[in-house]
Amino acid sequence: METTQTRPEDRETLLDVTGMTCASCAARIEKKLRKLDGVDASVNFATERATVSHPASVSTDDLLQVVRAAGYDASPHQPATVPVGDDADTAPDETQPLRERMIVSWLLAAPVIVLAMVPAWQFRNWQWLSLVLAAPVVVWGGWPFHKAAWTNLRHRATTMDTLVSLGTLAAFGWSLDALFFGDAGMPGMRHDFSLTTSPGEGSSTIYLEAAAGVTAFLLTGRYLEARSKRTAGAALRALLELGAKDVAVLRDGRETRIPVQDLAVGDLFVVRPGEKIAADGEVEQGTSVVDNSAMTGESVPAEVQPGSAVTGGAVNVGGRLVVRATRVGADTALAQLGRLVEQAQAGKAQVQRLADRVSAVFVPVVLVLAALTFAGWLVFGGSTVTAFTAAVAVLVIACPCALGLATPTALLVGSGRGAQLGLLIKGPEVLENTRTVDTVLLDKTGTVTTGRMGVADVIPAAGESRDRVLALAGALEHGSAHPIAQAIAKAAAEVAPLAVAESFSDTAGLGVSGVVDGHAVVVGRPKLLQDWSIELPDVLQQQMYDAERAGATVVAVGWDGAARGLVAVEDRIKPTSAEAVGKLRALGLRPVLLTGDNETVARAVADRVDIDEVIAGVLPADKAAVVQQLQDQGRAVAMVGDGVNDAAALAQADLGIAMGTGTDVAIEASDLTIVRGDLLGAADAIRLSRSTLRTIKSNLVWAFGYNVAAIPLAMSGRLGPMAAGFAMAFSSVFVVLNSLRLRRFQPMR
Repeated sequence: METTQTRPEDRETLLDVTGMTCASCAARIEKKLRKLDGVDASVNFATERATVSHPASVSTDDLLQVVRAAGYDASPHQPATVPVGDDADTAPDETQPLRERMIVSWLLAAPVIVLAMVPAWQFRNWQWLSLVLAAPVVVWGGWPFHKAAWTNLRHRATTMDTLVSLGTLAAFGWSLDALFFGDAGMPGMRHDFSLTTSPGEGSSTIYLEAAAGVTAFLLTGRYLEARSKRTAGAALRALLELGAKDVAVLRDGRETRIPVQDLAVGDLFVVRPGEKIAADGEVEQGTSVVDNSAMTGESVPAEVQPGSAVTGGAVNVGGRLVVRATRVGADTALAQLGRLVEQAQAGKAQVQRLADRVSAVFVPVVLVLAALTFAGWLVFGGSTVTAFTAAVAVLVIACPCALGLATPTALLVGSGRGAQLGLLIKGPEVLENTRTVDTVLLDKTGTVTTGRMGVADVIPAAGESRDRVLALAGALEHGSAHPIAQAIAKAAAEVAPLAVAESFSDTAGLGVSGVVDGHAVVVGRPKLLQDWSIELPDVLQQQMYDAERAGATVVAVGWDGAARGLVAVEDRIKPTSAEAVGKLRALGLRPVLLTGDNETVARAVADRVDIDEVIAGVLPADKAAVVQQLQDQGRAVAMVGDGVNDAAALAQADLGIAMGTGTDVAIEASDLTIVRGDLLGAADAIRLSRSTLRTIKSNLVWAFGYNVAAIPLAMSGRLGPMAAGFAMAFSSVFVVLNSLRLRRFQPMR
């Protein structure tokens, strides 16, 4: 069935689905949901979650009824939240019942398998002991398979459980018939064991070891699969558990410890050394060093002081802090990260959709193949025993579990590892885009540079001192809100206390003037100084030109009718930008600097970080058009930015990468988010995305290849039911273990 076109007015609802046992279940639920008018659905087997897009006329209750009518259960999804109190420690391990069932089944099945494999140990009436031991394994141990198969049968559907249940019950039923109505129950009965299909006499052949062994193998595979899926999602749980459980709030000057969920915006709370910061906020009192590594992957702690922003989940390493909460609960950066990771893990890549379509028709096809195998052996002279054994092997070996797990497990591990490193991948479609990208557009301000102006140089005129020029300029600029003025004032204040400016005047676009320490001071463009009858000497004019050519913005400083010096201000380049550009090149990407600054400034920055191609003088509204032009030239474009003015370009690009230090609008429009705001993270995010995509493809190659190779072997009699059970279980476990290798991904440092 074709995917329904999503309309702007559609709602998106997430459902937690229980009762699924394989990819066929997920495909069946998708099909049922899509039968509703205007509904599109994607059901993820690994995360047990359905993402449903539906019109307002279809309620959540309608969706739940459809899932339940299909034989499964569902409930509205509860978003990822920070565990509170003891919740994180008391979360039930849903794999425990499966583990107990697996252990008991193996304790009972092992003697049955050993007796069948070693004819010398087959004592008188051994077959009856095998029956006593095998019966609980097949009935009780295999109950999850039988129950699911019966549920699906009542809804006229077939899944992996249908194959397992039919295969094991057929082997057990054959054995019962042979024991009670054939010769197999006679004292002194012996039979040889083979992992392949071997001819034999039907009335004296039993398959108790196959029925019990296959059940035990498949329970083991399902348990390992469940454990691995739990491990794969551990990164998200660890991320959410970073949050503090309680917090010391200042009330009437006294500290009161309360649960973190009771913290409100505007509350003042205390963070002592070694404690976690309870919520996003701004430091009101104290100075310290904060470790953000768990949130951003950045190893170097950050210094904070009054006015600094801090993030919930970070650890206070140094002194005592008093913080005013600005975002609490579900609004914190930590909770938002959790939601982003959940959204990524719930999606599907295009390659997985192909696997889902195959899984949807796979079980009925296998049932037909099993019937053809049985008939074929009889037609071409095989015994009934041989035909039956081959048919059971086909049923057991063909389960499509590995197909359903190929993408979700890799995405679980990859996105979880990314979250640990401060790299957020929004969905599986992003992985496919990283493979094709060949050009990366880098916004200058806030991406390659810090986005904060700083004084790069102070150039005094002859006979003046650097400190004197900076002090008078800083005292006057302190009255202006312009970023350049604030950078000069901050630099001056670090040298000495600022003097008080009088008669302050701000001339828009040119600069400021006023009286400082009895001097009539002018700071700004040369034109403003000319208006005050102050001319720059040739030496200062040349120095201004040289500084501007190097990428700085230069203001002139004059007082008492004479030019006294220059102050060069620049948006400083991030320390890691040059290294990051080199790593992007190593990934086969062509870096391009995109900025609204003039060509001279842009070229100076590009030269310092080794970028050859520069697109300068671009208005914010035109950035998306630049991306479109490059795409029209046949390039696949990645865009890295952080501001509101980058949002359209991020959305237009084939791959949008937002710096986590930027605006919420930019982050929302992007495909990848670099939490720590370090351009090196862009290279790491692309590497991780490509590694995850390679893992998905290798999983699918294995899953498809396994079934393509294994089914003919089973049909031809080269694999018996026992070997088939082992191979099927190993197939799913292999896919999950292959995905878990992504946990070893390391950033390029």
